[in-house]
Amino acid sequence: MTLWWILGGVLAALLVGGVVAGVLVSRGKQLPPAPEKPVIPAKGQPAEDEPAEAELVEERPRLPEGPGPIGLDSPEPAPNRLARLRRRLASSQNALARGLADLLSVDRVDDSTWDDFETTLISSDLGVGPTTELVSALRRRLAIDGVANPAKAKAVLREEMIALVDPTLDRTLHVTGEGDNPGVVMVVGVNGTGKTTTVGKLARVLVAEGRTVLLGAADTFRAAAADQLQTWGERVGVQTVRGAEAADPASVAYTAVKDGIDAEVGTVIIDTAGRLHTKTGLMDELGKVKRVIEKLAPVTEVLLVLDATTGQNGLVQARIFAEVVDVTGIVLTKLDGSAKGGIVVQVQRELGVPVKLIGLGEGVDDLAPFDAEQFVDGLLGE
Repeated sequence: MTLWWILGGVLAALLVGGVVAGVLVSRGKQLPPAPEKPVIPAKGQPAEDEPAEAELVEERPRLPEGPGPIGLDSPEPAPNRLARLRRRLASSQNALARGLADLLSVDRVDDSTWDDFETTLISSDLGVGPTTELVSALRRRLAIDGVANPAKAKAVLREEMIALVDPTLDRTLHVTGEGDNPGVVMVVGVNGTGKTTTVGKLARVLVAEGRTVLLGAADTFRAAAADQLQTWGERVGVQTVRGAEAADPASVAYTAVKDGIDAEVGTVIIDTAGRLHTKTGLMDELGKVKRVIEKLAPVTEVLLVLDATTGQNGLVQARIFAEVVDVTGIVLTKLDGSAKGGIVVQVQRELGVPVKLIGLGEGVDDLAPFDAEQFVDGLLGE
């Protein structure tokens, strides 16, 4: 009897097992596939589902102008930048450079040659007065030998051009205040001249010299301007003070200078909104910004940024800005092959203030102190 019970239990177990197996087989197509064994990436390699580095870079802030991020590295030394800018100027198709080269290339200088040379100088925005002075001096000094001795003629031309550009002007950047006050630099000009980029490049140079700098984003008309300036500030390691969009520019400038005093920084650079020189209300507002700043600390430098390609129109702009905010120095940007080099002499004569900085491109180091001899050597192809 016991044996029958044992046999019955075994049969029952086999029957149940077969039923379960049948059910599993019948549902096999509905079961999810077994997970694959995870692949562990090799050291230094991203997993397949991680975003690529290129995707991450796209989201990082960038400088709106220039060839790439500048990091916190130091700019080229000033002599290197000057030499590079001189080479670029020498290789340009500047009308003034061409006129000087043509004069030196002729075998005999006659009245027709001088007339052509004079026309070239005037068309290069040198101005009638400076052109007359230069031609008179050259005709007097070259009356005997002409250009029979090219080396001597070139030396004479170089001397007279340098005298015209005036190396005696004080081109020092006044970026240091007196006592506990920081130096305060206002950067002004019309739209599109490169003011914000100039502020960023100037801050980069000052930081490399070991100075402490704070930036003030007083261009509140364009949110992009404040963003651009802040990006420059982050890249060179300085703080940027900004306000809400459409905030009072004078208020932002005041706050920036106050923060600079509290933080004991050496220089505060104020970026102002680009404005047409013909808009009286906007120009009055610029004067207000300067007056409000000077309730806290004197403005030690007012830099007017001019696009060298605008020629005579740039001179009109310069005169009106100078009347409103007492410009102390000129920054000439875009002084490349499309510009007319005579603008340097003209703007200095018009305003009685020197060109202090010069830019020949969009690179982060394409801003250098202006040097009369280097400029003339560039024009002469030295």
